[in-house]
Amino acid sequence: MDRHQQDAGRDEALPIGYGQTISQPSLVLEMTVALALDDHHKVLEIGTGSGFQTALLAAFSREVYTVEKIPQLAESAKKRLEAKEFKNISFLLGDGSLGWPEHAPYDRIIVTAAASDIPKELVDQLADGGRMIIPVGSRYSQDLLAIDKTIDGKLEKTALEAVRFVPLKGKYEN
Repeated sequence: MDRHQQDAGRDEALPIGYGQTISQPSLVLEMTVALALDDHHKVLEIGTGSGFQTALLAAFSREVYTVEKIPQLAESAKKRLEAKEFKNISFLLGDGSLGWPEHAPYDRIIVTAAASDIPKELVDQLADGGRMIIPVGSRYSQDLLAIDKTIDGKLEKTALEAVRFVPLKGKYEN
């Protein structure tokens, strides 16, 4: 039995290995709700992790493109989600801070690790009229931001709450 299995019912972040964590379920839900998903949306997820958030995104949107930098996490999440017979998830092993430009634009983008700044690459891949949820700030203190891209390409930022996430690995690592 996994040493954290007895903690699975708690509303707290838990380690998933390789220096990463799964956020507390209430925050995962809050971030998912903040995306304002619709069943026609194409979603980019940065940080597949355990695949828990990915499963929620897949249940409420048309397509999910998920990027994970850590090979072991990517592989285990892919196996877990395929076993649950999700058919609308595509997986990429790579630097999530760069997004997945081949499938852009995305109606929604969610980032599950903290960036030092808002990645320009992700903004460029966000569709006009789209929304991104991302924690941004220093290594120990971030704001969870909702970033709406207007039809004319302007960004409107709203701070949702103070959070603390593991760092986004790659170009925007803090």
